[in-house]
Amino acid sequence: MTREHSDTLLSRMMSLHPKVIDLSLTRMHRILRALGNPEKAIPPAILLAGTNGKGSTQAMIRAGLEGAGKTVHAYTSPHLARFHERITVAGEVIGEQALADILAECEAANEGAPITYFEITTAAAFVAFARTPADYTLLEVGLGGRLDATNVVTPKVCVITPVSLDHQQFLGETVAEIAGEKAGIIKPGIPAVIAPQVPEAEAVIEATAARKGAPLIMANRDFQIWEEHGRIAYQDESGLLDLPRPNLIGAHQVVNAGTALATLRLLGEGDPEAAVTKAVWPARLQRLRHGPLVEAAGTAELWLDGGHNPAAGEALAEALGRLDARPLHLVSGMLKTKDVTGYFRPLASVAQSLHAVSIPGETATLPAEDTARMARDAGFEQVTASDTLAEAVAEIAAAEPQARILISGSLYLAGNVLRENG
Repeated sequence: MTREHSDTLLSRMMSLHPKVIDLSLTRMHRILRALGNPEKAIPPAILLAGTNGKGSTQAMIRAGLEGAGKTVHAYTSPHLARFHERITVAGEVIGEQALADILAECEAANEGAPITYFEITTAAAFVAFARTPADYTLLEVGLGGRLDATNVVTPKVCVITPVSLDHQQFLGETVAEIAGEKAGIIKPGIPAVIAPQVPEAEAVIEATAARKGAPLIMANRDFQIWEEHGRIAYQDESGLLDLPRPNLIGAHQVVNAGTALATLRLLGEGDPEAAVTKAVWPARLQRLRHGPLVEAAGTAELWLDGGHNPAAGEALAEALGRLDARPLHLVSGMLKTKDVTGYFRPLASVAQSLHAVSIPGETATLPAEDTARMARDAGFEQVTASDTLAEAVAEIAAAEPQARILISGSLYLAGNVLRENG
């Protein structure tokens, strides 16, 4: 029998449900039963929800566990360059043949029934994880929490990173409503590590945990983290840790480090220094060093970030302020569903100009002209709509050869950049 490529299977799975997003656990429970309930056989799980910082926090937990010699499965979304990135099996990105075989198995088990792309591919991840030994499984929630496809496991620990406004069309119009969806991952009797939250989110999370009888380990109550003398200090009831700054840049990454360290302390496992110095998370203020766009930039620095909501814009503006002084210029592409002006507003005070682009190959992209208009509304004075990324980068570099150029605004744009630059 001829084996199909994973891309063919994934394309077919996109058509199994009329909606891309349809939050429910009914379809997930059905396919998992058909597959023999692999979610019950995965190694002990850490389930992470939140608006910002899930991926970075997960990367730090993974680095800390692997630094102590533990073997880790990891599930993240969305992918940047190719789907395989979503499923890491025992420390290695899943191979093409293994992925294709598992996707085919899940497709057969589904028998053509309605199911979303995220649900059936999450089921595939559970199959992969259940069949390979590991010490831990790290699961990043896709959207929300309460009705997300990952929320079928009984984890060892739940983690909730900072909650803010995003995906309001699915999760609710207020931070409190969104926090209720995120807090839906909390399970009776299962400890939950909670990152710093705005008061309305914290109140909802505490109420949910009290109702379910889940112990909370809360930032600024049960653990603290702060910067001091070019390093970070972490304090909890087990004592003080003096550590290097995280290799991921920005005050928000210090916050994420605190959440990761609290999780490792709760597990009683992991290397704290490895957690903060060896985490790898692409497109989070990542310096690009090779590829056609880097060549187009010439002597200018080229950076990449996938943040896309107002809280991410604030964190990015702060992180950029930590770099050495260079003229900063943005190249940005956004999705139609995002708060574009809210994202741009904090960045207008740190960047000299913005070149707006449409996201290549993305049907939900905001046209470059609309992105440019919203950038002006947010306070940018020098704004240009460019036809392509390469054109925007080359134009900035020609005018200011020593500039720092940041491509930002969407993980879909970041993925395009990483694919085009190897």
